[in-house]
This record gives sequence, structure tokens and C-alpha cells, in this order.
Amino acid sequence: MKIHSTDYPYASQRNAIYGTNGMVATSQPLAAQAGIRMLQNGGNAIDAAIATAAALTVVEPTANGIGGDAYALVWIKDKLHGLNASGLSPASINVDVLKEQGLTEMPTYGWTPVTVPGTPSAWVALNERWGKLTLLECLTPAIEYAEKGYPVSPTLAKYWHKAFVKFSQLRNEENGDVYQQWLNTFAPEGRAPKLGEIWRSQGHANTLRAIGESNGEDFYRGEIAKAIAKASKAEGGFICEQDLQEHKVEWVEPVKANYRGYDIWEIPPNGQGMIALMGLNILKQFNAQKHNDADMMHKQIEATKLAFADGLHYITDINAMQVDPQDLLSDAYSQQRAQLITEQAQTHCHGDPKSSGTVYLATADNEGNMVSFIQSNYMGFGSGIVVPGTGIGLQNRGHTFSFDPSHANFLAPKKRTYHTIIPGFISYQGQAIGPFGVMGGFMQPQGHLQVAMNLIDFKLNPQSALDAPRWQWMKGNHVEVEQAMPSHIIHGLLERGHEVTVSPDSGGFGRGQAILRDPGSAVLVGGTEARTDGAVIAF
Repeated sequence: MKIHSTDYPYASQRNAIYGTNGMVATSQPLAAQAGIRMLQNGGNAIDAAIATAAALTVVEPTANGIGGDAYALVWIKDKLHGLNASGLSPASINVDVLKEQGLTEMPTYGWTPVTVPGTPSAWVALNERWGKLTLLECLTPAIEYAEKGYPVSPTLAKYWHKAFVKFSQLRNEENGDVYQQWLNTFAPEGRAPKLGEIWRSQGHANTLRAIGESNGEDFYRGEIAKAIAKASKAEGGFICEQDLQEHKVEWVEPVKANYRGYDIWEIPPNGQGMIALMGLNILKQFNAQKHNDADMMHKQIEATKLAFADGLHYITDINAMQVDPQDLLSDAYSQQRAQLITEQAQTHCHGDPKSSGTVYLATADNEGNMVSFIQSNYMGFGSGIVVPGTGIGLQNRGHTFSFDPSHANFLAPKKRTYHTIIPGFISYQGQAIGPFGVMGGFMQPQGHLQVAMNLIDFKLNPQSALDAPRWQWMKGNHVEVEQAMPSHIIHGLLERGHEVTVSPDSGGFGRGQAILRDPGSAVLVGGTEARTDGAVIAF
């Protein structure tokens, strides 16, 4: 992996950033500065990740919040650790109850798809295990942004306006009163904040301060928990105080695929990171050709379709999975799936291995610690539910549950649903190379696969690997590509039977960051995307 390469396509769009003492890469410059502030104040990469994540709930509420979920991969003392801080479904919810309400599937918005928020518990768990600074110190920059305000950036303004239009429409529909608190909190002037306009939220600041001062207790067992439960009960929601009290994070063993000598790591199910690994396992059965090759991209797309066929069928709460995740990652199964790829685009069903809205951030310090962290409310602002007086927008992760009792992701009480957010990490022969991630719903494993291949197969540096034009498989044989995709590739995909749409908006192709360490030195190299308002800050 030539992380210092400059003689490859896309390097001219934005230069990679270099540093040795520490680095933070994320989708908002103000959040990146919050993380760097922790490093400069004597904290480590874990403190920087918490500060950056908390700041993102304030400065990028269009994609995440205190009421969402989080996952982390942490490299510390020559070992990679996994944290699953996704929440369970409420104890009182089930399909029969929802059918009695006239529902035939999980709704997208409102109280019904709200699951227990895990993000604050992720901050607490990371801080208690490895943090050098107090949790309140780590949350202080976010509190200051919320109290004093900050200017709205371009990408933020764009998606905030879209959300305002959506929730304004929902407010005008039957039973739309539940969205009024969202409008009061995020559109107090009767519109979305404009580009460059200062936005602040005292409720958000108060909530963050309470979380920091109580080490998270207030959110799960104190006044905030009572406020969430009270609002839920008043509007016919399912979450109660006991659901919040019983929430616990899980420390998990990360799963990996060895791709051409490099270990690519992901969080195990209920996250969808397995899909990226299954896709890479299929692709390593083929010789990688040059970048910008239509045949190679065809194979990438087909491998992704095969991986999604299995992932969407099998991935759910790991305690409810019908197969062992390692069976899905076995070489024998990968070879079997690879044999299904032909010269033409196809639709694929799942195999049988037994027979054979989101924000991302990366941090690193000068002690060798590195963090890959991701948190989300899902679908932008999530459920559209805001707890009065708190600034807390709640996630709608329960939307991915199924009403089909034969489906692995069948809705049940106290169950984790299929989760789209995934942090990634790369190592080589036991040494950390670094964290990487691409946010954006079902684009995420597709982005992981493309960025990993750009780094490993095509020797692009982190910035070039992120800048390269992307494709996204949508459904069937339908593929969307960015406008920057070379025309000869588009024609090559069409010849192979893909239904190709050139998208005028790059926002749907993910927004990623990466920090890689040169194995031969202490030099850190970081990249972020022009698809977002991101920044890499080093010192």
C-alpha cells in the first residue's frame, strides 16, 4: 500500500494531509477541531474521537444526534477492539401490537420505529476504558458550539432544507403533531437555517452537559430518561424508562477478511460490515486490473450484489442469526459465490453457507492509538421525533425490522435490528495501517469495498482513494454512477447488461474519511471528501 503516492488519478482534487503528533478526520471542520483540541490538551485518540463525535451531534444534526446509535473500532496496545453501542427495540413492541394498530410494515417516521439510543453509552464506555480526560472535558467543545452557535456550512444547509420540507409536509398530515417539536427545535424561524447563518440549541447544550457531568447516568437513569419516557407515553410510543435503564454496550471481537495480504476489519452483526467483507472475499478470486476498467467494475458490482443478497437475508441481531458469520466469510463459500459471476449483469438470491442519514470520524495520536468511529440517527434526522426541551432527535432504526416471521430480522422485543452504520479498519501483518469509513446508508459497504480496493489494488493514497468516482448498486441490475465516472466505463457497464444512471448529485455516494499510518515511520496520512464539508486536521 503506497500511502504516499501522488502519481495517480484524482490526487489533484485535494491533497492528502500529513502529521505525526495526532490527526482527526471527519465531515465537519468544527468537529475535527474539537478532537484536535483534546489531543493538544493531553488527551489521546479515544478522547479526540469522543469530542469529535459529540461535536458532530451539534454541527451536523442532519446526519446524527444524541438519540442515535454508534459503533467503534479501537486500535490500542497492538490490538483491535470492537464496540457495539446500538440499542434494542422496546420491550413492549411486537408485530401483533402493530397489526392491531392497522400497520402492515414498520413505518419510517414517528415514535414506532424508535429504538433505544446507544450513542451516549458509546462515549461513556470509551471514556471509562481508555480515556485520559474526563467525559465532561471531551463534551465541552460540543457544549460551547451548542450554546454560542456556529455558522451553517454548505452541505449542512442543503440537507437541513430538505429535512425541513419533509417534516413540514409530515406535520400537515393526519397525526402530524408529533413533528412539531422537530420544527420548534430545528426550524425555530419557520424555515431551515440558511448557509452562513448562526444556529444554536440551548436544549442540546444542557443535555450534553448533563451527560458529561453524570457520566451518562442522567441519559439512561435520570431526568433525561424520564423526559424521553414521558414524551413516548404521551404520544403512544413504546420506549419506557426500563428500556433505557437496561441498555448496555457490547464489547465485541471484530470480524475480518484477508484481502491480498491486508486484514480488513469490521464490526460483526448486527452491523452490515460483513457485506463489505463478503464482497472483498469474492473479488480476491479475480486478478485486479487497472483502475478505471469496466470489466473490473462489473465484477465489483456483481460481487456487491451477491454480498447484499446474503447480508440482507441473514444479518440481524447476532443472537438471532440463522448462520455463523464465519461461514459467510469462509474461503470455500467465497469461491462458490465468485463462480456465479459471468460477463453479464445478473440478479442474485442468497446462498447457503452451511453447505459449503450517518457521520464518520477517524482519529490517531502519537502513542499509536487509532479510532474508527461512526454514529447515526438513520435517514438524516431520524424519526423526526424530538424530546421537548432536550434538543434530542431520536433515531428510526426500527424501520429496518421485518413483519415476516420467517425473516431473520423479524421484529421482536429487546432485539437489535439490521444496522447500516459500519466503521472500518486496515492492518497488515499485525500492524495497524489505520481507520477508514464511508457513511451513507446502504452505500456504506459498497464504499468500503471501493475505497479498500483503491488503496490496496490500485495503490491510491488516502485522498485519491476517497476522491475516485464511485458507483452504487441500487436494486436488480440498476447502478448509479457519479458524473465524474469516465464515459468508457459507463459504456462498458451498459454492454454488460447493467442499467446505468448518471446521478447529478454526489451526496448519495457516501462521505468518507481515512487516516493511515506509514508502517515504516510515525507519519500519519489523512484524507476526506469533497462530497462533504469535511476536514483533516493534524499537528
